Amino acid sequence: MKTRITELFGIDKPIILPGMSWISVPELVAAVCNAGGLGILATGPLSRTETKQAIDKIRALTDKPFGVGITLMMPGAKENAEIALAAEVPVINFSLGKGDWIVERAKAYGGKVIATVVTEKHAVAAEKSGVDALLVTGHEAAAHGGEVTSLCLIPNIVDLVNIPVIAAGGFADSRGLVAALALGADAVAMGSRFATSLESPVHQNVKNAVVEKRVADTIYSNNFDGLYARVMKTPMAEKATKRPMNFFVAVLKSFKAAKMVDMPLWKLLLGLVAQFDKIRLLSLFGAATEKLEAATIHGDLEKGVQFIGQSQGVIHDIESVSTLMTRICNEAETIIRKLQSTNSD
Repeated sequence: MKTRITELFGIDKPIILPGMSWISVPELVAAVCNAGGLGILATGPLSRTETKQAIDKIRALTDKPFGVGITLMMPGAKENAEIALAAEVPVINFSLGKGDWIVERAKAYGGKVIATVVTEKHAVAAEKSGVDALLVTGHEAAAHGGEVTSLCLIPNIVDLVNIPVIAAGGFADSRGLVAALALGADAVAMGSRFATSLESPVHQNVKNAVVEKRVADTIYSNNFDGLYARVMKTPMAEKATKRPMNFFVAVLKSFKAAKMVDMPLWKLLLGLVAQFDKIRLLSLFGAATEKLEAATIHGDLEKGVQFIGQSQGVIHDIESVSTLMTRICNEAETIIRKLQSTNSD
């Protein structure tokens, strides 16, 4: 299937693996790339050394184009971006911040840049900054989707910009791909679908839970990691999203988060005084990390919380990335032919 996105990135299929912390690891990224899509490495929980090692590992596993995700508002993001830029990664995907400097640096070596957006305002601003494509994240998405559903958000943004759009939020099968193309998008990002693939590092307990749960079995709240986020509905998730974190607990959690991303103690203490809002976000991130790791890595949904999209309601199996991508594209082409036949009658 050829679209503006496949042409832009030199890939065969208009399907993207978004950068998901602890999930979009080198093995899964490479599997998606080798199957004809574009895989994006998640660097949120990685140190500079780990990011460099991950990029090297992806290059050892595939010779296809790949991307690196940078969440700009998180500690350590600028340092990880520098690593990716120095390594001349083919695609950089930034979110939650201004990435003008990333665009300039990436274009200097011929790299491409994707901006993740959830509003029309940010989409227009990102296009003006010179990005090559937008990853538009609707309300249905796992983790940090926007307030507006994909059905409305995607065509609105498509009408406002001239660059290719990748639709994210609610897409997990061939019907979703066709729907996204009909809305004007040039590709889809399927986070929850790939998180439930054979190559995904997500614990088998969580994969099984995704297959069993339905479309309504999620919670959307800003009490979990400081931003509005969608998680799998479980007793622990209901408890974790019930109320904001206590101030003193938040400060303690910030120390763990700072250590994870190599933030010096002096910088954290200075931030507590000068930029409490940002440090509060860091502390919430630290607290969320414990629960996310418990679920994603250890499969403990009694103590852990799992990011998941509403698309879990259409995920009914656990297959290899190659099988999933071939099936999705083949079925999408069949649907398109059927629609064309129906319209010609």
